[in-house]
Amino acid sequence: MIRRIISAAVFGYFALFAVLILLLGFRWNTHRKAPDQPIAFSHEIHVGKLNLQCLFCHDTADKSYFAGVPPVERCMSCHSAVKTDTEGIKTLTKYWNDKEPVPWNRVHRIRIRNYVYFSHKRHVTKGIACEQCHGELAGMPKVRQVRSLKMGWCISCHTENNAPTDCLVCHK
Repeated sequence: MIRRIISAAVFGYFALFAVLILLLGFRWNTHRKAPDQPIAFSHEIHVGKLNLQCLFCHDTADKSYFAGVPPVERCMSCHSAVKTDTEGIKTLTKYWNDKEPVPWNRVHRIRIRNYVYFSHKRHVTKGIACEQCHGELAGMPKVRQVRSLKMGWCISCHTENNAPTDCLVCHK
């Protein structure tokens, strides 16, 4: 009887451990997975091949805490004449004609946003390259989050770059 109880406890322990590993793996994969977007936009083409700079599209990143999603007008400044026969540009043109923003799905997220102040402007004007946080977008056909953006990661970066690590720098 005792042997059965011990066997069941050991089996339960390993089964719980296996389930925990599977859940953590699932969380890791979904956290790092690139979300589907309403238009298959490729940074690989726009940044990698055409060499567009981040601030060309994300023009508020050096002026605001939020980098912003480019307005449809910015896309249409080129795509009213370029690749107009492709499905993605036809979809973009429909948003433009309907005077609606493209409902992009967010990729990068600071989970506890209500308690954390993050300014793109501070980082961009200090010369921090976008790739340091967002990864090599020029090689990504589909954007995904490549850094954790958790407090420990940010503090490590601040420490490495001799940036302030006082709590009130980020927590307001």
